[in-house]
Amino acid sequence: MAKIALYGATGTIGSRVLREALDRGHQVTAVVRNPKKFIEQHPNLTVTTGDVLDPASVTAIAEGQDVVVSAVGGGDGPGHIATIAPAAKSLVAGLRPLGEKAPRLITVGGAGSLRTPDGKQVWDAEGLPESLLQIMHAHGDALDFYQSVDDIRWTNLSPAALIEPGERTGTYRTALDDLIVDADGTSRISAEDYAVALVDEIEEANHIGERFTVGA
Repeated sequence: MAKIALYGATGTIGSRVLREALDRGHQVTAVVRNPKKFIEQHPNLTVTTGDVLDPASVTAIAEGQDVVVSAVGGGDGPGHIATIAPAAKSLVAGLRPLGEKAPRLITVGGAGSLRTPDGKQVWDAEGLPESLLQIMHAHGDALDFYQSVDDIRWTNLSPAALIEPGERTGTYRTALDDLIVDADGTSRISAEDYAVALVDEIEEANHIGERFTVGA
């Protein structure tokens, strides 16, 4: 059983990571701004107040945990987009004071910087809306930062190009920097199977210091 601090536990991905981790018997601390609005209940769940953009808050919450998971993503609107890269820096800054006792850090990344079969990157595709491009590049900036960090055990998990609520099959494929596509060229993963992959990484630690991606 791992002790997990989870940021973004109310979002599409974070809520599924929360459920997957609890179903496997892990102990989860959901870090939210307003615990009174958090309705999920479970014997292995603790809900606490915290701010992913406050390194001191991150330090206090991370102490004694095995893993810190950040499912802080793009969300809707420029305010959420502007959170992605600063959250990456705050998380690392908050973990550093814990030294050798710092928990691992696993973060939800983006698909934009993944290589497509034609050798380009996802964000190079024509016709992408500006709001989506902003989210993609914010995740790209966060990944660039993580790749400069060598004193924290980090992992960044990029989804397929399309991630949405769906079925939990428990199966997925992995790659490092290459977009995973079907035979028809479609790249997809359910949010449920993405959560399976993330919790598998918590348990198996196969990608420390790496970005990897999952697809159906």
